[in-house]
Amino acid sequence: MNDNECMYNVYSISLSVSNGNFLSIKSLPYSSPKSQVYPDLFHIVLPSPRRRTHLVQSFSVVFLYWFYSIVFFFFFHKLLFFVAISSSGASSASSTLRSSSSEEDFQQILDERKRKRMLSNRESARRSRMRKQKHLDDLMEQVSQLTKDNNQILSSINITTQLYLNVDDEKSVLRAQMTELSTRLQSLNEIIDFINSSNGVFENFDQAAHHHHHHINDDTFMNPWSSFSVNQTIMASADMIMY
Repeated sequence: MNDNECMYNVYSISLSVSNGNFLSIKSLPYSSPKSQVYPDLFHIVLPSPRRRTHLVQSFSVVFLYWFYSIVFFFFFHKLLFFVAISSSGASSASSTLRSSSSEEDFQQILDERKRKRMLSNRESARRSRMRKQKHLDDLMEQVSQLTKDNNQILSSINITTQLYLNVDDEKSVLRAQMTELSTRLQSLNEIIDFINSSNGVFENFDQAAHHHHHHINDDTFMNPWSSFSVNQTIMASADMIMY
């Protein structure tokens, strides 16, 4: 046997699940160079028969590796499932906590808005009461001023009425005086008419007096009462003119 060549035992390894065998090894003698590689993945080239036990141990290790990998994968998925459940529970709890916190915040916001609205309503009511009180005070002041003006107007009316009554009394006096003066004027006009109508009589009387001068003087001397009656008549007429 050359240095470049050596005898190898070729073992065919197959996995069978149907018959319950997890590992089966077939020995196939074959001579090939060291550098030759089989394309079949399920054939492993061993250097000598002495290494068979080592190969079995290696495959046992591989089997155990895959077994524990599968078990680990199974438990890992279980763990992920429980973690997902716990995380969902935690998220639901946190969401519940957040929702309760948000509800509390919302309730606080509502309470704050209610308090602000209450304060605003109180302030509005206070301003409304102040406006109404001011309006009432203004109206009372206007009533007082109007009452004062009304009293002044009544006083002015009373004064004017009294002046009117005084003027009416004076008017009545003047009317009586006018009536009296009209009567006097009428009397004076009658006297004037009488005097004018008596001018011819006085002329004739003068002529008769001139012819009978001595006779009149004698009569006067003998009967002084006749001259007194004439003088009394003239004086009465003069007094009448003065009034």
